[in-house]
Amino acid sequence: MYTVADLKKGLKITLDGDPYIVIAFDFTKPGKGQALYRTKMRNMINGTILDRTYRSGETFEPASLEERQMEYLYKEGTHYTFMDQQTYEQVVMEEEAMGDAKNFLLENLKVDVMLFGEKAIGVALPNFVNLRVIQTETWAKGDTSGNDSKPATVETGYVLRVPPFIDEGELITIDTRNGEYSTRVKG
Repeated sequence: MYTVADLKKGLKITLDGDPYIVIAFDFTKPGKGQALYRTKMRNMINGTILDRTYRSGETFEPASLEERQMEYLYKEGTHYTFMDQQTYEQVVMEEEAMGDAKNFLLENLKVDVMLFGEKAIGVALPNFVNLRVIQTETWAKGDTSGNDSKPATVETGYVLRVPPFIDEGELITIDTRNGEYSTRVKG
């Protein structure tokens, strides 16, 4: 059990049967009376934001979340399918629960899937993934017009800015935390 004194940004709790993560927190001590704890929480299943104020002494249940390493198998419509490597159990996740992670998923990529009960509610990607550039503008050698980057589309359909020397068919490393180009893969 957590008390309101345990509340902090990033804490995961269960509220009304759903998992929530605290995204903002403020402590106020008025001149008289009990201290007030103002929180802003995001529902980890549907993404809704909840503002609540609590008084000292109130308690919360920790969110019973489990993270399991799984392999991304395929996308069918708006559903993404993952498989547990130990049990071969498959889990399906809705596209809205994927967030930006869908931009970097390739078949057979190992990811950490967050589960609430048996429902998949989030994906943690590796910090860097290698994706192939499938479309970009050609660069004229000696072009010094000042553009130090150009748009490129990778095999997942994600569009990002890359240096002008990157060509179609090249493998690049992308930082999944910010979605930006990191380096060109040699070889």
